[in-house]
Amino acid sequence: MNANPRRRPSAPEPEPEPRSIGRLLVGRRAGLGAMAVLLGAVVVGTLVWQRVAGRVREDAILHPEAIVLVGQAPWVKADIRAEALRSASLDHGLPLTDPELPNRLARAFDMHPWVRQVVGVRLGHPPSATVEVRCREPAAMVGVAGGLLAIDAEGVVLPSADFTPEVAAVYPRLAGIESSPQGPEGALWGDPAVEEGAALASVIQPEWRALGLAECLAVPPASGEGANREWRLIDAQGRVIVFGAAPGREMPGEPSAAVKIARLRALAARAGGGRPVDLRDEVGPTSP
Repeated sequence: MNANPRRRPSAPEPEPEPRSIGRLLVGRRAGLGAMAVLLGAVVVGTLVWQRVAGRVREDAILHPEAIVLVGQAPWVKADIRAEALRSASLDHGLPLTDPELPNRLARAFDMHPWVRQVVGVRLGHPPSATVEVRCREPAAMVGVAGGLLAIDAEGVVLPSADFTPEVAAVYPRLAGIESSPQGPEGALWGDPAVEEGAALASVIQPEWRALGLAECLAVPPASGEGANREWRLIDAQGRVIVFGAAPGREMPGEPSAAVKIARLRALAARAGGGRPVDLRDEVGPTSP
């Protein structure tokens, strides 16, 4: 008897079921569909961008009319914004993407003769800009051949075309100036006499009309080097009031400009007279 039992033959492994043609078609159809959707999205996106691209580019352009100027003084009649942009060739659409745009706008306005300081430039969206400035203030009119030229308290030449004869008459008038401006409007006159007269006019301007003054006359130094120029105030009646040195240039022992102005007010309160007065002394008559 055989002790080893007979082994049963193992069942054959089932052959892999072949992939059906239907499944292959379904998978390929799904891939083609996804690709079609993707291509369709690209086509639609392109068409939409073509429609809005011009609008997007337009939204990134700063136009001159969207620039707001803050700080233009009431005595300035010129259109500072238009003149500054035109002079700097910025009177057209400007790209907001330009990183130098704020500096370019600041430089353009800083070059205008009426602008003393550009305080700041702010950009906004929708495209806009705000430029804040401080303007120069007229202090006097300088008598020159052919008319008057306006200056500020530092002796900077201002655009005189902005002044009518009636407005110009409100300001102190400097006489005895023999020079002409050495630069354009917005630059210093370039003459120490004008700078002195501007300083004098700035302190006397509040009293100018009330005191009935007509002009500030520059008198060259009588002696040699180191002597101060003398300033004389002429009133509407032709009376001469000697002011002395310009503010800040007083000789040792000479009263300050504030003391002279106080004496001038006291003089105006008294009865008039045609005799010359020297404000460096106590108010009273002196020799011509």
